Amino acid sequence: MISDPKLPFPNDTTSVGELKSSAETSAPVVPMPVSVSRPTPSVARLWLRRIGVLLFVFLCATLGVMLMILPWRPEWSDNPLLMPYPTIRAVFASGFARGVSTGLGVLNVWIGFWEAIQYREE
Repeated sequence: MISDPKLPFPNDTTSVGELKSSAETSAPVVPMPVSVSRPTPSVARLWLRRIGVLLFVFLCATLGVMLMILPWRPEWSDNPLLMPYPTIRAVFASGFARGVSTGLGVLNVWIGFWEAIQYREE
């Protein structure tokens, strides 16, 4: 028998078969009114949210495409910032670093389009 943990224990000592039902031992339950309506957002807040989602999707897609294309261009490893450091340049020119960057780009594009698909207005 599963009982409500909020109900008090019965005072009398009876066996399990003789226990009274919870409706007989507790006070009647009065249902509380539940407010279903939500406050509607203002028009300005709605448009700010739309523009925010649009900018986020655009940023994710742009950054993702750049991370997918840029590692395979010659400018990736022939960067003037990396010329004084041949070891770091070799690491950036490796296929592993290029693959990781491309994978992060694909993930970024995926996140951007996922946000665009999942956008719902209340």
